Amino acid sequence: MAWNLLTSEAVKERPRVPAGRRVYAIGDIHGRADLLSETFARIDADLRSRPSARSTEVFLGDYIDRGPDSQRVIELLLGRQKNHDTIFLKGNHEDCLLRVLTDPGVLSEWKMIGGLSTVLSYGVSVTGHHEPQSHERIAAALAQAIPRSHQDLLSKLPLSHTLGDYFFAHAGVRPGIPLTAQSARDLLWIRDDFLLHEEDFGKVIVHGHTPTMEPEVRRNRINIDTGAYATNRLTCLVLEADQMSFL
Repeated sequence: MAWNLLTSEAVKERPRVPAGRRVYAIGDIHGRADLLSETFARIDADLRSRPSARSTEVFLGDYIDRGPDSQRVIELLLGRQKNHDTIFLKGNHEDCLLRVLTDPGVLSEWKMIGGLSTVLSYGVSVTGHHEPQSHERIAAALAQAIPRSHQDLLSKLPLSHTLGDYFFAHAGVRPGIPLTAQSARDLLWIRDDFLLHEEDFGKVIVHGHTPTMEPEVRRNRINIDTGAYATNRLTCLVLEADQMSFL
């Protein structure tokens, strides 16, 4: 079910996407393949009831870790792109996985943010993960276990996407820096410097990374990370013309 969500902070000149376009933006999934499947069903039902000349699905990253089925999430995304216009952005969790494959020492950092759930989802044992000498073994086994199609998808994820008056990125942007000059570090990891900034960024930033119980709609940004792995809430933002709603 979709409903309008316009706050008192809504600007008089509402941001827009190009005419004839509809955007479905999906927040952080974190291994919740069940919620992702349900979201696909809701999008498909919405398209059947309200056909669109062109719809694009923008995924804001953090497909893996924490939840129970990261491997299945990637498989679902691969299947989705075959018949839909999809854009998969990189999150900081995908960045950690990719770095582990070339630098096993990153496993110490990655497992602190839920990376072992992804390792397990690919059938790799994490026995001995407390011992640094085991990290190379785990990383090598993971590299062998992840299908080439999954590695290809993960290695080609863009950091941002722009459409109309909206800029999509996983974590946010650095205030005072042009959107075209943002660093990868900030697009993947930034929090307070971005979240506490109340001025215009040039476009409305649609982001995830910082979980909240409900979507946050601000004058300059929209946060759609509703902590799916813990709350059972995977948020999908719908943008069309100058209208905003949620599935």
